[in-house]
This record gives sequence, structure tokens and C-alpha cells, in this order.
Amino acid sequence: MAMANPSGIRTSADGGAIFIAGPTAVGKSEISLALAEKIEGEIISVDSMQVYRGLDIGTAKPDAATRKGIPHHLIDVCKLNEPFDAAKFVQLAERAVADIRSHDKVPIFCGGTGLYFKAFLDGLGDAPAADPKLRAELEAAPLAGLLEELRERDPDSYEKIDKMNRRRVVRAVEIVRTTGKPVAASQADWTQGAQHATGNTLTLLVRSPADLHERIDSRVEEMFQRGLVEETRELLRRGLAENRTAMQAIGYRQVVEHLRDERDLKATVELVKIRTRQFAKRQLTWFRRHAHCQWIELKQEEPVEQMLMRLFEVQT
Repeated sequence: MAMANPSGIRTSADGGAIFIAGPTAVGKSEISLALAEKIEGEIISVDSMQVYRGLDIGTAKPDAATRKGIPHHLIDVCKLNEPFDAAKFVQLAERAVADIRSHDKVPIFCGGTGLYFKAFLDGLGDAPAADPKLRAELEAAPLAGLLEELRERDPDSYEKIDKMNRRRVVRAVEIVRTTGKPVAASQADWTQGAQHATGNTLTLLVRSPADLHERIDSRVEEMFQRGLVEETRELLRRGLAENRTAMQAIGYRQVVEHLRDERDLKATVELVKIRTRQFAKRQLTWFRRHAHCQWIELKQEEPVEQMLMRLFEVQT
């Protein structure tokens, strides 16, 4: 029997979970919190940077009061010097789902990391595990050389990859060298309907480009006002620069460059806005490939209750 709630939405008692995705600053957290309150849910963060302790302001991590009111999972689960990947996410997410269901709550997945949604819903595919020796060799190689190798051996991946994201470039070249095949050959097929995907709808929240850009600019300005520079300076003392994954987080990387006198603060703020808008565009491109995706375009100044009603419509 499904747990009673005003919406008629699938709940944990009938094996369901809710999946809410979207680009940065679209309003995922707001609607997920409102939903959790209405249907007695708990939130599982699907964010590759919120897993790190200390990356708070720059990742728009929910504050302690918010997390006390609505339990959040997969936030602050590893130190700055610890690795974290999609396989680890799936492992911890499955534990979180079991825990949430054990006390008759609803798991609500919320975030913007497409790879983590993909891994949980459709499996990890056949990508090889990291080879420490090869990984060290690739991480020491010039980025330009890695990109050239990827262009020659896997042109499709070369065209699609974020060429400024060294971590992803290294992983792509690692897969190509290890398997001798294009990266796509090692990825799970999103259209196959794996176990977690069955019966579940991934809801993608979107906005008009002008609306989203305005929200991104406001968020970036707020982050700097809240102390992003000071937070980054402290994180550098704790080893941020040694974690290649965490250093890819937009905002932190640009502030580190500012602290190294590569540009002034005003130019840094503007660059973070640009990089965040570019990142949001890449997120949307990623999710467009998801065969199970249900789009909801949020309107400017739309009341959260109205957003919820439209979410209920696609989930029921």
C-alpha cells in the first residue's frame, strides 16, 4: 500500500523514488524541499561537489538548519583528499534509499550531476577501473597532448568532452588506452531500462535562457558576498589544490587563480558567471540524451506551489 499523501505521487512504500534534475540555479533545491515537506521525503544529493566537506558556499550546499529540518544524504561524505566517483555514489545512494524507506519516507534524488543519475538509473556500464600507474602517467602529461590523443583515437568523445576539465579528459584517454575502444562503447545504454530506471521518471527542470542566466548571475554575486574568496583561501590551506576533482568545481578554480594574482576580483566574478552559464548549457545537453526524461519549464516568479502541482502531474 502506498503511503498517503496529497498528490497521489509514487512513494517509497510502493518501491518508487523521485528524481529531480536540472542545470545549476534552476531551482531544484527549492522545489525538492517543498516536495519533501509535503510528502514526507528525504533528499539524496546528486552533486559531485557537495560530497566534499568544506565546499559549502561555492556548491550552494544547504545550510545546517535546512538539513536539520529535511534530512539530506550524500552531502559531506568525504574529505578533500579522498577520491569520489560514480561507483561510490551508487553504493552510498543505494544505502541511503534503504535507510529512507526503512522509516517509511520517500527518497527524493535532487541534483545536476548527470553521470550520477545515469549510473544509478542505468548502471555503470563496462568502463574499466582506474589503473593507478596509467592514471599517474596521464595526470602528469600536458593537457594539449591528451586532447590530441583523444581527437585521433576517439573523435566523437573529443567533440563532446569539456576540454577544460582535465579530470574528464584524463579518464577518457585512460578508457581508450585500456580498452582500445571509444569511450561510448564502455558506457551503459540509457535506453535499456535498467533495474532502478524501471517505473521511475527523471524530471528535468528548465527555464528560459534569459531567466536562468539572471538567476546564475544573482547566485554568483551572492556567493562572493557570503565569503567565497575566504572559504577558498581556507580550503587551500586544507589541501584543495591537491584534489584535482574538487579543483574542477566552478567558482573555486577561478578564485584560486585570483588568489594567485592571475586576475582581479571583479574580473573573477564575471568569469565565474560565464563559466557557470557554460556549465548549465553542458548540463542540459547531457540530460537531453536521457530517454526517460520529462521536462518541466519553470516560469519566472512562479509560486512554488504551482511548480509542485506540475511536478505531481508528471509523477502520477
